[in-house]
Amino acid sequence: MSGETDEVREAIAGELRLMDPSVRSSRSLARQLLDPEFVEVGASGRRWTYEEMLAELPGMQGGGENGPRYEPSHVTGVLLAPGLVHLTYETTTGGVRARRASLWRKQPADGTWRMYFHQATPIPPERVQPNV
Repeated sequence: MSGETDEVREAIAGELRLMDPSVRSSRSLARQLLDPEFVEVGASGRRWTYEEMLAELPGMQGGGENGPRYEPSHVTGVLLAPGLVHLTYETTTGGVRARRASLWRKQPADGTWRMYFHQATPIPPERVQPNV
């Protein structure tokens, strides 16, 4: 994608890693990608904190090797400020679609990128219009 910065590419790589079942099922790997001040508003409307997410992530959808995997599409990002990237995209998981947005921030201590905020919004199933 034209205009994509190294920072945006790094945030996208981190986002895709968080969708990997081997990362989702490992608290230690997920911890490397989530900011200690992480907050999520899930597709259910539930608010998740860093500790809650690390505790529950291995058992969540997309976390098992045999369960449905996240299929991302239309991933785009923009550098909002030095060390802060905003990503938007859509996912399909087990036939359920969602629009997603996340903020990634660069850690000043070691230069790694971690997810600071995430929100998922369900996309309602498309309705078939009857022929009249």
